[in-house]
Amino acid sequence: MANGGPVEHGYPHLETVRAAVTALYRRLSYDTVRTFDASVAPADVAFCDTDDLYLGTQRVAHELVRHFRLPDARMIVSFREMTHAANVELTAGPEYFVELNDRFRTHRRDIGAALAHEIMHVYLHRLDLSFAGTRDNEILTDTATTYLGAGWLLLDAYREDGASSQKLGYLTPEEFGYVLAKRSLVFGEDPSTWFTSAQAYSAYGKGMARARQDEQQPPLTAAGWTGRRRYARDRRHAQERRPGREPAPAAAPDVPYAFTPQEPGPLRVSFPCPTCHQRIRVPVRGRVKARCGLCRTLLECDT
Repeated sequence: MANGGPVEHGYPHLETVRAAVTALYRRLSYDTVRTFDASVAPADVAFCDTDDLYLGTQRVAHELVRHFRLPDARMIVSFREMTHAANVELTAGPEYFVELNDRFRTHRRDIGAALAHEIMHVYLHRLDLSFAGTRDNEILTDTATTYLGAGWLLLDAYREDGASSQKLGYLTPEEFGYVLAKRSLVFGEDPSTWFTSAQAYSAYGKGMARARQDEQQPPLTAAGWTGRRRYARDRRHAQERRPGREPAPAAAPDVPYAFTPQEPGPLRVSFPCPTCHQRIRVPVRGRVKARCGLCRTLLECDT
């Protein structure tokens, strides 16, 4: 939890975020992901200063437990001084034990954001889905919370001005915006109307621009002129290379596609699905349609 300190910006965790989206689709399946087509409603997690601290916290926690389809159980919430925003005890149930930072006693509007992240830890624990290392596992948790409909709360908790700052979660504001944009493009949902933080709205706009770039990479037909020209050059070099005699050229760091010769058979190109980031391989033969087997996105390609 950044509390008054510097807030990291940009996309330093982007590859881990993309891997987390792929892992969600693989573990949950397309059909299960589609059941989260509606985000947590602002009214369901609203917290007024006049609400009882503990009863209000339990009410918000119950709504998040219900949203993630976890077994209906009693939430035991306590507050204490701590470095992090919150902590959850990962047990088999039937009760959930959550500790929140004392800061939330007076910053009640952000209690839903802190609870969303911790309850997602419970959800992923029950799925037996995790990444190696604390950092990557927390990024997985933030990504899953956001992609499954509760992460707009985490982004809305981001506020920064010349005198103070606050940010919850491990993703940067722009990365939260990126995952929210990915979700928006899949479900046709616009979370920007729920933001109370102007900085959150700005970060979401930047994330949407980055998410749109994923849909404009060759060999997709929506790719721009510069990308198409570079793709044509790389394809020509791959076609001229003698199989078995010359090593495959190393792809540039910013090039998402890679050519793989087949003996016998046509040249193939692999590239990440713009929705779930699973790699797809198609033959190099001009205009083709490809459907991602993981998220079922239909892709128009010009290979």
